[in-house]
Amino acid sequence: MPTASEFHGVRYQVADVARSVKFYVELLGFKVERQQLPAFANVSLGSLHLLLSGPGASGSRPMPDGRSQEPGGWNRIVLRVTDLTDAIAKLKQSNARFRNEMEEGPGGRQIQLLDPDGNPIELFEPGRH
Repeated sequence: MPTASEFHGVRYQVADVARSVKFYVELLGFKVERQQLPAFANVSLGSLHLLLSGPGASGSRPMPDGRSQEPGGWNRIVLRVTDLTDAIAKLKQSNARFRNEMEEGPGGRQIQLLDPDGNPIELFEPGRH
């Protein structure tokens, strides 16, 4: 029985890979690991590798039943920030889109940011105990 050997990355479906690379690099501080425009890019933040698959990428092909792989949904990457209020203000200045307003709970504060294709990213500031 085959077993997984390690975490490789998270794949997001996008309409325009170059636009998505710019978003993740310029607004969120990711680093470009590899690009094969216009179909694919791998951007990283620490040990997180985000695999951006555009139309024509092997990771974007339709399923055998004909369903298309699309951006969005409710699963998301979570990025820790040190000052969520400041991060939100800076992102709003760049016309970033959010799904909700900042929420606060027992573990901390969070908000859901959307990338240019509607893929969700949670920004999270842990609570101070």
